[in-house]
Amino acid sequence: MEKTLRRGFLTRSIAIAAGALAGRPEAALAAGEVKRRSGTKIKLALNSYSFNRPLMAGQMSLDDVIDYCAAHNIDGVDLTGYYFPGYPKVPTDEYIYNLKKKAYLNGVSISGTGVRNDFTLVDTAARKGSIELVKDWVQVGQKLGASFIRVFSGPSIPKDSSYEKVLEWMIPAFQECAEYGKKHGVIIGLQHHDDFLKTADQTIQVVKAVNSDWFSVILDVGSVRQGDPYEEIEKLLPYACTWQIKETVYVNGKSTPIDLARIRKIIDKVGFRGFLPFEALGQGDPAVVTAFFEKVRTAMS
Repeated sequence: MEKTLRRGFLTRSIAIAAGALAGRPEAALAAGEVKRRSGTKIKLALNSYSFNRPLMAGQMSLDDVIDYCAAHNIDGVDLTGYYFPGYPKVPTDEYIYNLKKKAYLNGVSISGTGVRNDFTLVDTAARKGSIELVKDWVQVGQKLGASFIRVFSGPSIPKDSSYEKVLEWMIPAFQECAEYGKKHGVIIGLQHHDDFLKTADQTIQVVKAVNSDWFSVILDVGSVRQGDPYEEIEKLLPYACTWQIKETVYVNGKSTPIDLARIRKIIDKVGFRGFLPFEALGQGDPAVVTAFFEKVRTAMS
């Protein structure tokens, strides 16, 4: 009976979300949208994935990433969990607090962190492990003073399953994480990644079904690959707590240099206040990262 009731609730939640997207009545549009003042106020941040190769090779540390941000007057940094020593295990409090102190003393805000979870897993125990991973790093985020943790849906629809079936267990997983994030003051940010979630409408459907002020979107400009990417970005922006600005978007399946001026126009039209992290996808060459940062800074000034 409990299982039947839960499935009925999920079915209704998903149907309501889908209906809202189809009809788009004004009242429905408010559901799931980020509650913030109108207007635009942008603070630039660096996503540490920009230095993925040297970080993974041990040629660079998160302390070095903070130093880079300080040297280039970058307001914030997203310190992805993968680059902490011992990941996926949580780092020691000593390590966390030293990193937090270094960032503060250098005028750099730690805007967020992130993990690589998978909520498309069919196995309940394995899925529970991903939930616990998110919860563990919510606590790390709280200790860092970070406002969000980036999470994912998962890589794809499992064999012999369907999109709708996966939502029946994915949405409760996100709801559990969002409730835990609420208790610790950390937003759960869903990064759509051209994986299980392919379109803006699918991502918004999940946000509406989770139905929590502590669950939001990480707007990944490089992962909307169906339809006009700029239209998809504009559609997602009201539901986004932060971004990932990348060097390219996909137009008709082809990687194309991003039009940063057009991104700024969308921001001014829809409104956004907060950190706008950029992510260079090269080999971690500081010169390449800096060149892209200067383009972003010019476009957003």
